[in-house]
Amino acid sequence: MIKTILKTIMLLVIMTLTGFRVSAQEKLSLTVEQAIEIGLQNSKLLHSSLMKVKGAEAKVREINAMRLPSLKLSAGYRRLSSIDPFSVTIPGMGTFNISQVILDNYSAQLSLFQPIFTGFRLLGNSELNEQLSNATNEDYNKDKSELIYNVKNAYWVLFKAMQFKKVMDETVDQIKAHVADAKNLEKVGMTTTNDILKIEVQLSNTLYQQVDAENAVKLAAVALCNTLGISLDTKIEILSSANMSSAQFDELSKLVGDAITKRSEIKAADSRVKASEAGVTLAASSWYPQLSVVGNYYYSRPNQRIQPTKDQFDATWDVGVNLSLNIWDWLTTKHQTDQAEAQYSQAVDARGMIKDGITLEVTQNYLSFSQAQRKIEISELSVKQAEENLRVTNDKFKNGLATTTELVDAQTALIGSKTNYTASVVDYELSKAKLEKSIGK
Repeated sequence: MIKTILKTIMLLVIMTLTGFRVSAQEKLSLTVEQAIEIGLQNSKLLHSSLMKVKGAEAKVREINAMRLPSLKLSAGYRRLSSIDPFSVTIPGMGTFNISQVILDNYSAQLSLFQPIFTGFRLLGNSELNEQLSNATNEDYNKDKSELIYNVKNAYWVLFKAMQFKKVMDETVDQIKAHVADAKNLEKVGMTTTNDILKIEVQLSNTLYQQVDAENAVKLAAVALCNTLGISLDTKIEILSSANMSSAQFDELSKLVGDAITKRSEIKAADSRVKASEAGVTLAASSWYPQLSVVGNYYYSRPNQRIQPTKDQFDATWDVGVNLSLNIWDWLTTKHQTDQAEAQYSQAVDARGMIKDGITLEVTQNYLSFSQAQRKIEISELSVKQAEENLRVTNDKFKNGLATTTELVDAQTALIGSKTNYTASVVDYELSKAKLEKSIGK
């Protein structure tokens, strides 16, 4: 166990330093756990899903910031056209300038805005985005779970293809030995040329299947490399073997209940229902008055509030309360609220459909897992019987007591039994992984 953990750590360190890039034609030895780690690190889909999570969290922080006081600073300069000064002429006393002409205007303003009551608009908006963020995070967990299963599936499909190729290689060697035995028997008159041809035909058919098996290994390896996000021509060495220890699961009804509680899809659907409920509150906020506090600090040259105007900087301020109420908008708020309520109902229905789908998925995967367990026992016994049958038939054939047809049939039966056994072992691993995924484990 410790050795496996150390190997995994070393692999991750090497892959991290190299950016998880495997050069072409390089051989990569992997356990299924190591394959999962590489897949998680390299997945562009998972990275994109993670960025959605970060974006949603940033949106929540943005909305919450709108509930806090805001402070804005503005400044400006204007050059005015020349005009005659404002003056008053008094008979007998002359003309007096009341206000001088100031052509250069400077201004600076610091404004404070604090919403007091927005008809629950900010509260509803905050709750809506908070729940959408939770849903996005659960979507990420779902994508991660699906990626893990996809890696497992690709890994065991490659394992299955390799095992089938191994069966075909062994079968080709056995049939070649049968051909040699048949030719030796022909020399002593214990078999005919036609009997040899029957075995050679079986050899040709097996060689044909061997070619398919070799190609299946290549295709499965490419699929695994693609899932892991590494070079497609990387040579993969499978280190894990199918675990024949029986997995223990609870009763079906308990599994369904756990799945509905733990699955990310349900959690995301719950969050979207709550978000839609907050959306109703947000849409109805326009029915209520909007109240806010506003304050301004002015530092201007000249300051228009000070008379007579002077070519100097002066500071003034103001503070007040703003109240607004939407009196009539041709029922726009009502229509928006109706839309939000309809979206809420859709979210509730979507959650119900997800629950139904999960119930069906868990039930199907549970039955498939139970079937896979039984198939292993049957196929294992079938292999033992086929091997014994071939051994007996081969001994009889060497002694001239069995026909070529019987030998070919025994060999064909063994190929089928070994193929079924390999398929049942891999199907067991995949059905177990699929059931674990479906219950949110």
